[in-house]
Amino acid sequence: MTFCIEYVTIRSHMQTTHSKFAPGDGSTLPVNDAVWAALSDASRRRILDLLRKKSMTTSELCKCFEFSRFAVMKHLKTLQKGGLVVVERRGRERINHLNPIPLQTMYRRWIRPFEQIPADRLLRLKSIAESTTES
Repeated sequence: MTFCIEYVTIRSHMQTTHSKFAPGDGSTLPVNDAVWAALSDASRRRILDLLRKKSMTTSELCKCFEFSRFAVMKHLKTLQKGGLVVVERRGRERINHLNPIPLQTMYRRWIRPFEQIPADRLLRLKSIAESTTES
């Protein structure tokens, strides 16, 4: 009798060469949608606030929340899919780093263009109000 050992590849255990700045897990969400999805939850925004101050291990992050380690890890996975968190593995530890690039990209694409419009309207309103008081 001959035994043949088959190798099973688990996708989550494979090393990938994707960019740190975009999700590389083959998710179906476009990068912008993945960032918005990651930012939609208050707990994930709180994780980003904590990581803005300093990079933290998953255990350190878990101490900051009342919910389970599994829930924190699930939030981190969503943030990682959006490219907002980059994970560095050192032995058994996972060190989570904030990646501000997607936030800056979203700001430039969605917020900055709309800032100018209200500012122009307010300046026009100011000039109209000043001209009517002078008359």
